[in-house]
Amino acid sequence: MERCSMGGSVNKCDCQAINQELAEKVKSEMKDDGCFSLLLAFLKLISDDTRIKIMYALSKSELCVNDLAVILDMTKSAISHQLKLLKVSGQVKSRKEGKFVYYSMNNEHVFEIMENALIHVKYQK
Repeated sequence: MERCSMGGSVNKCDCQAINQELAEKVKSEMKDDGCFSLLLAFLKLISDDTRIKIMYALSKSELCVNDLAVILDMTKSAISHQLKLLKVSGQVKSRKEGKFVYYSMNNEHVFEIMENALIHVKYQK
């Protein structure tokens, strides 16, 4: 391991910054590794095609497993499995009404991420 030109701490950097002031500014604004680990876990969670479709459907309306199964043309078992992962991760919440459990998005931030991503891919064509 060699010394990096920023801060003099020992790390893996093997070069000098071209713009030292800018590099130090950006480095000071970087999130910690724990934050990036959480971001990576979130992105992995939503990178599944079934889960992203479920989340998109739930961004439109609160739905039960049966409704989601019909919308996505899948089995209730497959939908339930994915909903469990989404619920454990905190992305969706549920409420029971009679014998049915209804699911909805836990917050609007995920919907905003999805909408922005859809805008991005629309303009990539």
